[in-house]
Amino acid sequence: MATEVQLPELGESVTEATVTGWLVEVGDRVELDQPLFELSSDKIDTEVPSPAAGVLKEIKVGVDETIDVGTVVAVIAEEDEEIEAAEAEPEPSGEAAKPAQEAVAQQPPAEDEPEQAPAASTRERPRAEREPEPARATEPARAAEGDGQAEDRLMSPIVRRLVNRHELDVSQISGSGKGGRITRADVEEAIARQAQTGRPAEAERPARAEQPTAEPARAEAPEAPARGDRVRVEDLSRIRKRIAARMIESMQSSAQLTTVQEADVTRVMRLRDRFKEEFRQREGVSLSPFVFMCRAAVLAMRNHPVINARPDWDAGTVTYYEYVNLGIAVDTDRGLIVPNIKNADDLSLPGLARAIRQAADKARGKGQLEMDDIQGGTFTVTNIGSRGVLTDTPILNHPEVAILGTGVITRRPVIVEDEGAPSIAIRDMAYLCLTYDHQLIDGADAARYVGTVKQLLEGHDWAAELGYG
Repeated sequence: MATEVQLPELGESVTEATVTGWLVEVGDRVELDQPLFELSSDKIDTEVPSPAAGVLKEIKVGVDETIDVGTVVAVIAEEDEEIEAAEAEPEPSGEAAKPAQEAVAQQPPAEDEPEQAPAASTRERPRAEREPEPARATEPARAAEGDGQAEDRLMSPIVRRLVNRHELDVSQISGSGKGGRITRADVEEAIARQAQTGRPAEAERPARAEQPTAEPARAEAPEAPARGDRVRVEDLSRIRKRIAARMIESMQSSAQLTTVQEADVTRVMRLRDRFKEEFRQREGVSLSPFVFMCRAAVLAMRNHPVINARPDWDAGTVTYYEYVNLGIAVDTDRGLIVPNIKNADDLSLPGLARAIRQAADKARGKGQLEMDDIQGGTFTVTNIGSRGVLTDTPILNHPEVAILGTGVITRRPVIVEDEGAPSIAIRDMAYLCLTYDHQLIDGADAARYVGTVKQLLEGHDWAAELGYG
């Protein structure tokens, strides 16, 4: 019996994704759970495994097609089994397609990738044959009035919410989906443009007849090339565009402020130097100072629940989590990825060290991350000191309300109290940089939390945590 391969559920709020590459061809024998194709959503790049063993009889979705969850992308059957032809007729192309497209939307198709010149490309990103009837935009997500009537635009509910939240004018957004449908990628690009320019890009506006002016038109001078033409123009990667859009969304959705505290981690570093080789042999992972900082950040949550919370401003409520799903910002060759460790507050320091290593390895290994790895985070830590940085102002991993940046550990002279008398000593010092959403967290709350992290780093019984106490 033939098995239909569908685009799987991709987690909360993810309704569509793009097929970025097929790993098998029609006629190939595939095994159960063998990777079939690569997938990219607004949250993750991953591989989709085969739901059955058999022969790949048909591929229904091509590379770079954006499709909805539940869409049939391929058919797997036994080698001698015939499959019925799809009932749906292919979309018209060429001249035959124009009347149908123009009847749905007058907007030109969106560019698949950004180009240097706004009108350099008019490629339309194809869509899957079958897709649910999209919702129509409501105020303010609607086209500006033209000829006395407002034009409703096609978009999914999640895309409509994004448009409404950022008060975008959809008449300035070209839909790249089937029939001119506005996709999430279209809206995220519009958000990024609006943040950079303060208004929608001119390239997205419908063409208008030129109005006569008092001055004669001037010929535009060609742009002067860079000296020696030592430039290289590359397309932005899909993940880079999504990171950009999410950073803009984070900044526009929260009131971000950063507070900085200094911690003396001399005791931590001495303990690490003493037991790091034994720990590596026993646990199979290194004993990084970052692990101590993550553990202290998690322990401090017990007395500062507002740091580990999520507000719903529309509903007028706030949710306080009684668990910590700890996000770890990982620098990869594809960009910044933030997997999270579920119930990190239940892990000992050695357990947390193993979990951090596993999360980082999965993030850096292409196709190994699953949707659950990046969904449901409640608080994030980023190791800004891994490249020698002292301080930073991290951007919130929205919709989380706090993120802790841990600076590089430096050895320097500081003033300490020795039996009530001040003296100068060489100590290992590090900055703790907490960015928080000032809408929910007051400055005093943030200071108290980061102060608790400092106290734990300086005075906690870490030897007992390691099992050497």
